[in-house]
Amino acid sequence: MEKLYYQNAYLKSFKSNVVKQTDDEAGNTYVVLEETAFYPTGGGQPHDLGTINNQEVVNVEEIEGEIRHYIKEPLRDVIGKVDGEIDWKRRFDHMQQHAGQHILSAAFESLFGYKTVSFHLGKEVLTIDLDIENLTEQEAEAGELLANRVILENRPIETKWVTEEGLSQYKLRKQLSVTDNIRLVIIPDFDYNGCGGTHPSDTAQVRAIKILDWEKQKKKVRVQFVCGERILEQLHQKHSVLLELTKLLNAPEREMAASALRLIETGKELERKLEATKGTLLNFEAKELLDANQGSDAPIIGMVYQDRTVQELQKLARSIVNANDNITFISVAENVNRIQIVGARGASVSLNMKTIIGNALPLINGKGGGNESFAQGGGEAILTGSKLLHHLVESARLFYIEK
Repeated sequence: MEKLYYQNAYLKSFKSNVVKQTDDEAGNTYVVLEETAFYPTGGGQPHDLGTINNQEVVNVEEIEGEIRHYIKEPLRDVIGKVDGEIDWKRRFDHMQQHAGQHILSAAFESLFGYKTVSFHLGKEVLTIDLDIENLTEQEAEAGELLANRVILENRPIETKWVTEEGLSQYKLRKQLSVTDNIRLVIIPDFDYNGCGGTHPSDTAQVRAIKILDWEKQKKKVRVQFVCGERILEQLHQKHSVLLELTKLLNAPEREMAASALRLIETGKELERKLEATKGTLLNFEAKELLDANQGSDAPIIGMVYQDRTVQELQKLARSIVNANDNITFISVAENVNRIQIVGARGASVSLNMKTIIGNALPLINGKGGGNESFAQGGGEAILTGSKLLHHLVESARLFYIEK
């Protein structure tokens, strides 16, 4: 099969004869052509998209020596030439990103000897993994600066097929994984690299490179960046977010970080005050419940609540049993499609709360945990809160009667 994308990476349309049309083992229809401009997935570069006779090409893979063009619907007429159209925006984006990766990797190796051990071309960003454990901000800036200088110099990007014996005259950036059909992508006096991808004819078409971030990945550093049109897309996206934030924060762009920090600190302070207020209210609630229960023969307080969190019930329970160590407190909360239980007993009570609540959990298909003095659980709302509470209180009351 003739690979037209190697002859001319800028070829956007072509005509070819159909060699075969069939389905793979998964039932996906694909077409094999005599020659193709569709680049198949490989070498870190995603496949091309486009159409063949107006049928959408959804995937292109090189399998068992043939390039398979997977299409949504079978071609109706496979006699004579068919028309192939490449999604040029996607192809040129891949060309820009792939060449940009070569340039940035070569820049890091040229400046610091940092080798690229892997590369990923994603839909929005690219990443390279550098064979180092740390990357400083100064090193990242220097690598980006050199890469963009090479782009601005409009150096040619050449491709050349060589034999294994002919490799000795080139200073390759990384060891090759093949020994025949060797294709080099060359930026003279800067980068010599074995690669089967598509690239523009000169560095200026990459337009620019911008490093977005980097992070440690095991014993490597993963650098995230974009090239070409993606820089404009990122700039537009980030600028839109910044404009919206300047309006929300009522602060100019340069002061947004400080303004956001003040807002976060204010929010944290309000949360602390709100928690303190909630704690005070829970203490008042605990006191009212204790006062209402004074003089009871079996000092058990049972309550049913609506839409209260387990955390609130736990704080209320602790406040009650800490104030009176002869009290047992059992609460049930009816929440959306769920029912929650919290039980606590004072230090002077020998009741086992884990057992009391544990025995009730099968009634609601629930699960729980805790210890003898404090336990909780939850399950499905298949019983009303009042019925479940009645069961729990009666179980606890039996302890006092038996005692």
